[in-house]
Amino acid sequence: MRKIQIFDTTLRDGEQAPSCSMHISEKIEVALALEALGVDIIEAGFAASSPGDFESVKAIADKVRNCSVASLARCVKRDIDLAYEAVKGGADPRIHVFLATSPIHMQYKLKMTEEKVLKVIDEHVRYTRNLVDNVEFSCEDATRSERPFLVKAVETAIAAGATVINIPDTVGYTTPTEMYDLIKYLKTNVKNADKAKFSVHCHNDLGLAVANSLAAVEAGADQVECSVNGLGERAGNAALEEVIMGLVTRQDKYQCELNVNIKKIYATSNLVYKILGLRAPINKPIVGENAFAHEAGIHQHGVLANRATYEIMSPQAVGIPSNSMIFGKHSGKHAIRDRLSTLGYTLTEEEMNVFFEKFKALADKRRKVSDAELVALVGVEDKYEEKEYQLDRFTVNSGNKSSSSAVVRLLVNNQLIEKVALGHGPVDAAFNAVDKIIKGSGRELDDYSIRSITDGNDALGEAIVRIKFNDAIYTGTGLSTDIIEASIIAYIKAINKTL
Repeated sequence: MRKIQIFDTTLRDGEQAPSCSMHISEKIEVALALEALGVDIIEAGFAASSPGDFESVKAIADKVRNCSVASLARCVKRDIDLAYEAVKGGADPRIHVFLATSPIHMQYKLKMTEEKVLKVIDEHVRYTRNLVDNVEFSCEDATRSERPFLVKAVETAIAAGATVINIPDTVGYTTPTEMYDLIKYLKTNVKNADKAKFSVHCHNDLGLAVANSLAAVEAGADQVECSVNGLGERAGNAALEEVIMGLVTRQDKYQCELNVNIKKIYATSNLVYKILGLRAPINKPIVGENAFAHEAGIHQHGVLANRATYEIMSPQAVGIPSNSMIFGKHSGKHAIRDRLSTLGYTLTEEEMNVFFEKFKALADKRRKVSDAELVALVGVEDKYEEKEYQLDRFTVNSGNKSSSSAVVRLLVNNQLIEKVALGHGPVDAAFNAVDKIIKGSGRELDDYSIRSITDGNDALGEAIVRIKFNDAIYTGTGLSTDIIEASIIAYIKAINKTL
């Protein structure tokens, strides 16, 4: 069977989506999760776009050892030089250069003739190949390019040393039939097509990114570019989890193999959602809450008789346990660790000790702790966050006939600082009290949301706070059976990141 490579662009194209930026420690955590998942290439960023992006690409390239790390670069020598400096320490460094080839882009954006575009491609791919052996060239807006010229562009790039040719559906315009025909056309008409791998990068503007990607594989593409949870510009990219499970579930049709450990899919998806302060839509394929849920009587009867009646894949295959084992205050650490492993999480001894304390505190308040609550308690922030400020205690007073007030005491540098404040409701009052302790200007509350992790009056609540500071978004998550406490914790965590 053919081997299809998975090129993950969560940390580059995915992070370009509005309000989806990550900090360097978060990017490294995602990169290590992708490495464990088994993707073949991690596009770690656009090194030339900012000093922060350069540092994160370099840190990931230096740390990841089991897959290739790539940086995007325009056909500009400075971009290529910075990309090289960022990825050269990687196990298999790749530089991904691109230039538009569609008439509308060449005329209005590049202001170049076809001859000039071919010259720029030749010059910069050659320059890149002198730096690294692993060179990918993308014909931006390929699906709206004129096919004869697209052939010339691809031939030029391969002749100059490109080892991978990427055919992006940059604006999500094409259809599966058209994508299939385009890949077939290129592999047939490009004279030196046998000297490079062909890749696709499909956007989801018409909801066809995954379908177009799978059609390309069927037509002979060797690599699919995708992102965790489909994150990316506008409507996003082809969702990594959907592409992978499409190829795995229908191996009979696509006749290909992957290097991916599919049991890591759910944990990786959940990690990215948590870092960004987002949640999977309940009907999200593969990882959504309802992906393996059955409520209708006829479905329940069918699944009980034979799972395959309504499930084309098992939840265990992607790392979601099917049983409903419940844990409580009498559960031991060994059992909890085993359950977390089943759920896709491996904690160090130190992390496990911290987790177990949080678990016991919750179990004392609730008779049972569900899988969803275990996953929520794992979190991601405590693994890397510098806890400059921590909540010690708080008191709030609120009523429909009086102003709300809050007294909040924080621990900072082994000192306790307490302030009182008024507000339009208990959460606003508590946040105002925190602001009196953690002084600073330029912070702006961008978004605040709370939800119940499980059902019941004593359910664990999750608060997510997003703060805008210096044109960047910082996210904090808090968990508690008291939603005010969860909100304060989330707010403090977000502020700590800005510091």
